[in-house]
Amino acid sequence: MQLTDPIADLLTRIRNAHLARHKEVSIPASKMKAEILRILKEEGFIKDYLEEDKELKVYLKYYQGKPVIKGLKKISKPSRRVYVKAKEIPIVRNGLGIAILSTPKGILEGRQARRENIGGELICEVW
Repeated sequence: MQLTDPIADLLTRIRNAHLARHKEVSIPASKMKAEILRILKEEGFIKDYLEEDKELKVYLKYYQGKPVIKGLKKISKPSRRVYVKAKEIPIVRNGLGIAILSTPKGILEGRQARRENIGGELICEVW
């Protein structure tokens, strides 16, 4: 099955798995998805992820029975790409969330991109 927007599919699968209170979710693998999941793990939004047989298995994180991820929002879409300069990177939910960007130095979290003074394509926001 060919997907138009694989990153939106990743975010939707995570959102739906949280709503259904699943402990894990399987997602077709790609390098970009693995990098986004790496950032989500580093920032404490998911427990872990494993890559096995062209699939990424994401272990979701809950706190007191509620999902740690309150919201996921895809910003840049195939029909409308959103590029930002380093100074324009949004601060998500007053610093409680993160912005994920695709930059010339790879996939970076918003604070790190701002620190390195690098702009790029604003992929999504997570809070």
